[in-house]
Amino acid sequence: MSNPNDPYVEKTVIEQPATVRTEYNAPASGGSSNTGWWIAAIVAVVAIIGLIFMFNSNSATQSDLQAATEAGRSQAMMETATTQAQTAAQAATEASANAASSMAGATQAAADSARAAADRTAEATREAAASAQDAAQDATTAPPQQ
Repeated sequence: MSNPNDPYVEKTVIEQPATVRTEYNAPASGGSSNTGWWIAAIVAVVAIIGLIFMFNSNSATQSDLQAATEAGRSQAMMETATTQAQTAAQAATEASANAASSMAGATQAAADSARAAADRTAEATREAAASAQDAAQDATTAPPQQ
């Protein structure tokens, strides 16, 4: 058994006939090196610098925040005004339709009333003509008065 403080060594065992056994000791390939740790440290430093740059360039000032607040407020006011204008336009359309319907009804009622008056006038005219004809007939058949 080997000592745990000895460096790591790979052993290659080649089996030969039972009478001869040979062992070769070869140092492990790749040895210990700090290159990987140096690369990881450089990558970490670059990442930290990148994060610091991102946070510093994206920080908003008080005037930027105030301008964004005002822009949002004016946009909300425009949307409210648009909604109110659309509601008023819809109400005006409905009122116009109701007025047109009322006018059509009033026109129809006036036409019906005029037709009824014309019928009554025609009937009165026929009755007057019949009375005049009866009177004329009575005048022709009556004896002359002296």
